[in-house]
Amino acid sequence: MPRRLTALLALFLLAGAAQAAREPVLKQVDLPHSYYWRELYLPQLTTGPSSATFLPDGDTLIYSMAGSLWRQRLDGATATELTHPARAYDYQPDAARDGRSVVFARYDGNAIELWQLDLASGREQRLTTGGAVNVEPRLSPDGKRIAWVSTQGSGHFNLFVAELDAAGLHHARPLLGERKSALDRYYYSAFDHAINPSWSPDGKTLYYVSNPEIGWGTGDIFAMDVDQPAQRHRVLGEETSWSARPELAPDGKRLLYASYHGRQWQQLWLTTPDGAAPLPLSFGEFDRRNARWSPDGKRIAYVDNRDGNTALRVMDALGGATRDVVATHRVTRLPQAQLVLDIVDEHGARTPARAALLASDGRAYAPDAAWMYADDGFDRALQSAETHYFHCAPPCTLEVPAGRVQLWVQHGFAYAPWRQAVNLAAGRATPLRAQLQPQRLPDTFGRFISADLHIHMNYGGHYRNTPAHLAAQARAEDLDLAWDLVVNKEERFPDIAAFRTDPDPASTSRALVLHGQEYHTSFWGHLGLLNLGDHLLMPGFSAYRHTAMASPYPTNGAIADLAHAQGALVGYVHPFDTLPDPAHDAVLSNELPADVIQGKVDYIEIVGFSDHKATAQVWYRLLNLGFHLPTGAGTDAMANYASLRGPVGLNRVFLDTGGQRDRAAALAALKAGHGFASNGPLLGLLLDGAKPGAQLATGRHHYRVALRSPVAVDHLELVHNGQVVKAFTLSGDRRHLDAEGELDLDGGWVLLRAWNDGADPEVLDLYPYATTNPVWLGDHVLAPSAREDAAWFARWMDRTIEAAAARDDYNTAAEKRMTLDYLGKARDAYRALAAGKPSTTTAEAGR
Repeated sequence: MPRRLTALLALFLLAGAAQAAREPVLKQVDLPHSYYWRELYLPQLTTGPSSATFLPDGDTLIYSMAGSLWRQRLDGATATELTHPARAYDYQPDAARDGRSVVFARYDGNAIELWQLDLASGREQRLTTGGAVNVEPRLSPDGKRIAWVSTQGSGHFNLFVAELDAAGLHHARPLLGERKSALDRYYYSAFDHAINPSWSPDGKTLYYVSNPEIGWGTGDIFAMDVDQPAQRHRVLGEETSWSARPELAPDGKRLLYASYHGRQWQQLWLTTPDGAAPLPLSFGEFDRRNARWSPDGKRIAYVDNRDGNTALRVMDALGGATRDVVATHRVTRLPQAQLVLDIVDEHGARTPARAALLASDGRAYAPDAAWMYADDGFDRALQSAETHYFHCAPPCTLEVPAGRVQLWVQHGFAYAPWRQAVNLAAGRATPLRAQLQPQRLPDTFGRFISADLHIHMNYGGHYRNTPAHLAAQARAEDLDLAWDLVVNKEERFPDIAAFRTDPDPASTSRALVLHGQEYHTSFWGHLGLLNLGDHLLMPGFSAYRHTAMASPYPTNGAIADLAHAQGALVGYVHPFDTLPDPAHDAVLSNELPADVIQGKVDYIEIVGFSDHKATAQVWYRLLNLGFHLPTGAGTDAMANYASLRGPVGLNRVFLDTGGQRDRAAALAALKAGHGFASNGPLLGLLLDGAKPGAQLATGRHHYRVALRSPVAVDHLELVHNGQVVKAFTLSGDRRHLDAEGELDLDGGWVLLRAWNDGADPEVLDLYPYATTNPVWLGDHVLAPSAREDAAWFARWMDRTIEAAAARDDYNTAAEKRMTLDYLGKARDAYRALAAGKPSTTTAEAGR
């Protein structure tokens, strides 16, 4: 067995590796916001089909499914596996017009390379070798050339073309040079991209999508003369989103593509090579994508998520009759075995949970109907590819290659991870029972429910999520409360139809689903709005440069006022990836300090889709000024993604509600600071018997702390006014500690935190981290460093005012004046604190 595969299997047997070097998946791609392009553009491992191509007869498809290529006739139910690479996955097939070969993309954990398969002999030939990301291969009609998208040489997605013969590729070249946009694009690279290529029937023209001087969306549809790339023109101006994949019909008159076109879901549309006004070819509240014409133009194959998971269907272009392409029987390249996984809790009751299975071929597997998920990073010294996992409502049946499999089962943070290796015999069913063992905190420290305050039920991913499915996801993760935040993605609000002000009817006794809003402005910082009592706040975003909504007004403070008028709680979400530096940051427009000192903020995600340690440093400075700002937590999980940074509940807040599971109790505990936030470790803190959120006198105090963790913890510390006053020694497996003692503590605040120096492969996050809320000491006593901290925030506000004043896209002079007045008031308050003067604004916000 190769050394790297051996190391990968060790992941499921070890408790975790300290100082693990977690790196992004496909780190060679030099583009912002990997959570966005990786899911919406790059192929992902799914149990259902992901892309397809017709063979010349028009009655047979080759498609990608579960990491292999398969061949299946439309009138049959048998799929024959054509490829099955060890420790790799195959995607995006494109068949030659003569039916002799197919080109495709293969991902091996390091790169995506292009390969070619001879359909008669089964011979596989590697076409690219540069270690880049190479996707969307498309053969010319005569089979002599190939076009594709590659990051080779730049890290950006660019169009390439090469000659192709039996020896491989020749004279590969980029079709378009690097071009830097004059626009300041937030979600997209400063450099233009060119994606989604397809050939015209005569082989002279390439259709593709590009974004020259386009601020939002992946761009417009273009046409290019392949031999004279400078001869190109815009076919259609539209805000596409990564997977338009325009393809001209064999008759040369109809251009098929996928688009949201201002709706919530992608459907199929038709325009012409001249860019006629597009008309919809399909309808539905789900996505249809990756569409391909049949050779005679009479059929269209596409992948949709109507039923939740991906599915392959073929539609008649005339009449719309549709047939499902379902592989009820599979002819595989390796002998198969069956595993029947049962999962029970400490009482023997069946319990849904998250599971990861690695088979003898080094590939991940899931039940045929399960949604397969993938982590967004991994340690290449331990794994050959990112961890893939699925949710199992037991019993779960998996078909996998015979041989040794490794299993990892996890059910939230209050149960120890379960691991086991088992040998599966070919042609046999093997039952396996995972019994989970609890590792809860003693009730003395509180009776907690867990809540993920930041979930996006749908966000343009491979799957189609529903409140009922979100409740099932939460239940598998032992998450009591799942808060879906309805959010815009440029033209779309994917979950706007699900918004309601009461608990979703799909909630269960063990998983409460609620709907709120994330207010988008990447200038001021994003807000979480929980418990809106009447309506969503529209338009839902501001400061979108180069659009009609470019004005920086409304500020987050103005939005907070509107939310509070509806009875909502307002929080800052995924705040900081690095510690802000008022002296050196090129732009510092984040509005958090202004909103905190003016009493607009009810919580902050210390544990979220950001750097927890950097965010905590800002939080400590605010606490030092007496602001009773509680920690929340939210994963920012795109819960319909195949490649998400973690499952729902990866980042969660544990709220001491006395065990009550209702919304009112959760909101009251959140605002009062009764609880802790974590991505793994469970923390208990008592100070003279008082819990986090309480206020005590200064002096000598008796502390009790507890740690229960599913992974090893490097550091467990009591922090007083930002300084460590007690570090606990962890030994053995470093997952369990009970300790007590005495400390002399003057005024301010004290909390308990746990953290690791580096990543742990069993926490699908940057590194393990947890923090309690503070226990407050004295009556509005500021920390010794308060004046210095206030001066730091005053300098921050200087920079924020500078950034706001420099904007030239306010709608009116009044909007600019209101914005600068609001920020100036906050700066004056911080300056007063820095000078040791009392501040009415501060006193109100600190209570």
